[in-house]
Amino acid sequence: MNMKNDTKLLDKKIKKEIKTGNVKSAIELCQIGLQKDPTNADLHLRLGDLYLAWHLDIYSSCQYIDEAITEYQIALESYIDSYEIYYKIGVAQFYKGDLDKAVNYFETAVKKNPKYAKAYYMLAETYTKKARFLDAELNAKKAIQFSPFKSSRAHFLLHNLYKVSSFRVFKNKIKSSWEYIMSALTLPFDVEAMKKVKESLAYIKFMPILMKGYLKIQSNGLDEAVDVYIDAVDKAPGFVPLYCLLGDIYSSLGQFENAITEYKMAIWLDSLNIPAYRHLCKAYEDLGDYDNAIEVYQKLIQILPNMPEFHSNLANILYVKGDIEGAVSHFQTAVTLNPSKEWTSVVNQTLGYVFQESKQDLDAAITSYQSAYLLTPEDIDIYVNLGSAFYDKEDYDNALAVYRNALDLDPKNAKIHCNLGFLYWGKGDTDEAIREYEYAIEYDKSYSIAYNNLGVIYLDDLGRVKEAIDMFKKAVEYNPNYALAHFNLARSIAITGEKIEAAKLYQIAQDVNKITNEIDPQDITDKINALFD
Repeated sequence: MNMKNDTKLLDKKIKKEIKTGNVKSAIELCQIGLQKDPTNADLHLRLGDLYLAWHLDIYSSCQYIDEAITEYQIALESYIDSYEIYYKIGVAQFYKGDLDKAVNYFETAVKKNPKYAKAYYMLAETYTKKARFLDAELNAKKAIQFSPFKSSRAHFLLHNLYKVSSFRVFKNKIKSSWEYIMSALTLPFDVEAMKKVKESLAYIKFMPILMKGYLKIQSNGLDEAVDVYIDAVDKAPGFVPLYCLLGDIYSSLGQFENAITEYKMAIWLDSLNIPAYRHLCKAYEDLGDYDNAIEVYQKLIQILPNMPEFHSNLANILYVKGDIEGAVSHFQTAVTLNPSKEWTSVVNQTLGYVFQESKQDLDAAITSYQSAYLLTPEDIDIYVNLGSAFYDKEDYDNALAVYRNALDLDPKNAKIHCNLGFLYWGKGDTDEAIREYEYAIEYDKSYSIAYNNLGVIYLDDLGRVKEAIDMFKKAVEYNPNYALAHFNLARSIAITGEKIEAAKLYQIAQDVNKITNEIDPQDITDKINALFD
C-alpha cells in the first residue's frame, strides 16, 4: 500500500514539474523513483518521454535522444506487445535521424494496432524525409482514415506534398489548397497539431532579436549582427532559423567555412530544411569545394527529385568538374521537368553549348538550340548560338538564314552583324563582311571584336596597313586585355618597319595572353624572333 501511495505521490510531483516547464526536475524525480524501484516500467516510459521532450526543447543545448530510446526499450521489456511504445521508439529514432529504424518501429506499431493513426502519420513524415513521396501520401491518407478529426498534421503534410508538385500538375494545386483548408478545420481536434502551432507562435519572442540583427546588417554592422545571433543561439540552441541567418552573414563576410558549419547545424536539427541545403551548396561552391557541393545537391535531389533547378545547378558543377556526361544527363532532366518556357529555354541553350563546345556534337547542339527557339522565339541569344552551331557545321546557308531572321527582330543588334561579318568572311565575300563589321561598330562603338576582325581583313586580305592599324588600336583601346588585338597591332607595326615598337607590342600581347590564353605562346615568340633575324 505504501509503495502505491509513494508512486502516486511521485507521479503528482512529476506532473507538477512538467506543468511548470521544469523538465530537468521532472527527470530527476523519475531517476529518484527508479533508484527505489528500477523495474518500474511506467517510470521508464515516463522518463523516456521527458528525455525526448528535453531533446526537442529549443532552449536545450544537449542531446538526449539516446537516453530516451534506452528508457523506452527498458519499458518495452515489460510491455512487449505495446504498440504505443513501439511508436515512441520510432519517434525517437526519427528525431535521431535513423529513418530505417524509425520505419521498422512504426510498421511494428501498426501491425499490432492496424488503426493506429499516429503511427501512420509518422510513417508519412519519415517517408517524406526519405523522398518516398508516394508512400508518404498513402500513409498520411491512412492516418486521416483512422482518425478523421484529429488529422490536422496529416492534412498539412498532404498540403505540402501536393504543393511540391503543383507547378507541374494543376490538379495537385487544387488538392494542396483543399488539404490546407482541411488542416485548418481539424486543427482544434488535433492536440499534437495545436502544440506545433503554439511552438510556432512562441517564436514571436525572437522577433526583437531578429530585428536587431537585421538592422545591424542593414547598417553594414555584420560583425555586430554575428554577435547578436550567436548570443541568441546560446540562449536557444534548437532554434533553426538562427543558424541559417548566421550562415548567411558568414557567407557575406567571405567566411565560408563558418557559414558551412552553421548550415550543417540547421540541417542536423531539421533534415528537410531546403533553404539550408541550398545555401550550403552555394557556400561550398564559393569555397571551390565542388565535390561536397555535388554531394549536397544529390541529397537535395533525393529529397525533391522533381525540382528542375537542382538538376540544372548540379549539371553546372559537374560541367566545371569535367563530368560532361553527368552534366548532360542532369541538364536533360531539368529540361524534361520544364517549370516554365523561359527557364527551360535557358537550360536548352546551356545544353546546346555543352554539346557544341565539349562533346563536339553539333547536331545535338542544333536540336537543343531549336528547342529553345520554340519556347522563346523572341530571345536573340538563341539566334546567335544556333547560327554559330550551323557555322561550325559548315552549314552556311542555314547560319545565314538564322542571322537574317534575328535581324528582322532586332536590326541594330551589333552581335548579329558581327557574326554575319564572320560568316561572310568565311565564305570569301569580303565586301559583305566589311559592311557587316561596319554595321556592328556603328551600333556598338566599343565592339572590340568587330574592330579586330575588320582590321585583319584590311591587313591580310586587302593590304591596307594604315586602316588595319587604326582598327587594332581601337580594339585595344576598348579592350586592353585583348591579346589577339595586341598581337595583330604588332604585326601591322612590324610591316611599317618599326621593329622596336612592334617588339614592345608583341611583349604586351605575350603578357596579356598569359591570362587570356587566346594565342599559342609559340606564335608570339616566333614573331618576336623573326623581327631581328
